[in-house]
Amino acid sequence: MSGALIDIVENLTRQSVENVFTQMLGMTMLSDGGEPLAAEPCGQIVGSVGFAGQANGIVYLYSGFGFAKVVTGQMLGISEADGIEDEMVKDAIGELSNMVVGNIKSRLCDTGWECTLTIPSILRGEQIAISGTGTSKKKILGFRNQVHRMLAHVVIKEV
Repeated sequence: MSGALIDIVENLTRQSVENVFTQMLGMTMLSDGGEPLAAEPCGQIVGSVGFAGQANGIVYLYSGFGFAKVVTGQMLGISEADGIEDEMVKDAIGELSNMVVGNIKSRLCDTGWECTLTIPSILRGEQIAISGTGTSKKKILGFRNQVHRMLAHVVIKEV
């Protein structure tokens, strides 16, 4: 892989989100614009996992809490009628973030960008926005599954 690290991670993020959703959840996610998510009455949830080493960055996966419940149901094989609790959603989004960024990290290491992962972090709120600092580079990628949208916010600090 050649090119700027931000471009490499952007491409890997697109591939990883699409692959993880297809293979692990049986859901199709198509690339979409990176516009902000619409406000939802139940708010947003963000899962993030970072990587550090020869490549340093963090990937934030944003979705409305409603879509996060759909993802949790798919992951656990249960329906909302079965009672999907907030703690289950947090765990599922943390695991989803870990799978997506773990795939990115593996591909980076395969091409000589050795790095390790951080543990997943979860944020919940309304209209959450992350900003980079100083020399960080960022990309915001959008994805759509039928009526649901999510964003992947990639922040890279090149060493």
